[in-house]
Amino acid sequence: MGLKAVHFGGGNIGRGFVAEKLHLAGYEVVFVDVMDSIIEQLQKTKEYTVTEIGAEGEKVNKITNYRAINSKTHQDDVIDEISSADLVTCAVGPTILKFIAPVIGKGIDKRTAPKPIAVIACENAIGATDTLAGHIKESKNTPEDRLSSINDRARFANSAIDRIVPGQDPDAGLNVKIESFYEWVVDKTPFAEHGHPEISAIKWVDDLTPYIERKLFTVNTGHAAAAYYGYARGKKTVDEALADSEINKIVHECLAETAHLIVKKHGISTDEQKAYVEKIIKRISNPYLKDVVERVGRAPMRKLSRKERFVGPASQLAESGDKVDALLGAIEQAFGFVDVEADEESFELGKILKSSGAKEVVGKVCGLEESHPLFGKIVPIVEKVQKSLK
Repeated sequence: MGLKAVHFGGGNIGRGFVAEKLHLAGYEVVFVDVMDSIIEQLQKTKEYTVTEIGAEGEKVNKITNYRAINSKTHQDDVIDEISSADLVTCAVGPTILKFIAPVIGKGIDKRTAPKPIAVIACENAIGATDTLAGHIKESKNTPEDRLSSINDRARFANSAIDRIVPGQDPDAGLNVKIESFYEWVVDKTPFAEHGHPEISAIKWVDDLTPYIERKLFTVNTGHAAAAYYGYARGKKTVDEALADSEINKIVHECLAETAHLIVKKHGISTDEQKAYVEKIIKRISNPYLKDVVERVGRAPMRKLSRKERFVGPASQLAESGDKVDALLGAIEQAFGFVDVEADEESFELGKILKSSGAKEVVGKVCGLEESHPLFGKIVPIVEKVQKSLK
């Protein structure tokens, strides 16, 4: 019997990154989603393409050997698939993990194979697999008398993923355009004596934290900062924003601040981090990606939250008395990203800014307590944005 992976999330990252790499590693991929249109397309179409875009040109991979199940209508089928699979992955968004946990928990509980299934969440969030595992281990999803033996049936490994998926052509269907560069790093320590899954696209490491923070505080910080400044100045795409020398300089300043944190905290050399920053800015400046600023900036409340790309590094820097001026500038632009078409969070942020005091906004959106050294620096920024919205 061949290798099988159950993947939750039939979106662009799921099809264009995770499933692509699993397919190339010899896995049959079983897509699981609640979106009728995606599932129906996957069920009716026996192959789709992933076009990797880079400075060196384009490379097209054909993806086959997959199936698709709607978990809304066929939950028992999903449970059965998990019970006999080798791997569960997901790319659904951090806020959706709690909704996929029940069916994964039931599938894990039904397993009888001697080797535990590998569970890897592929999300833009720190410790996403831990979060998913926490939901799975709740008593409503896993019987309490089975918790002590869950490690016999499943091993949970955190990961860091890095690949830019730009906006897609309106008639693309299942086909995905994606940048050629990628990084998929996974903690190998949970697998211990069983050994980790054989997937050549994954870099297996003993300590994931430096990779997660370096990626989140460089790629995500730089990408979002360019998008928010670009949006405020009428730029259409991230590459157009970074072609503006002033925005380019500001993004470099943001990443100089996060680089200071990364070098100091994780022992990465200054030269290595500087080279990484330049590589990232070159990547997100890629004109072939045509990454629209509204797409990159969407969900501003999540991006302004406590452990995310702006407040996460700024809070740590502020705690040690280090400079955070550029990050504060990016935070101001993010707070100004309100009432953007097709972005529910931007409308929600606008409502909060208009109905709450500045201190309440900082506590609610950024998750900071008043005693934190960053709190007092963000309050005047919020007050400034609130005045501009009146």
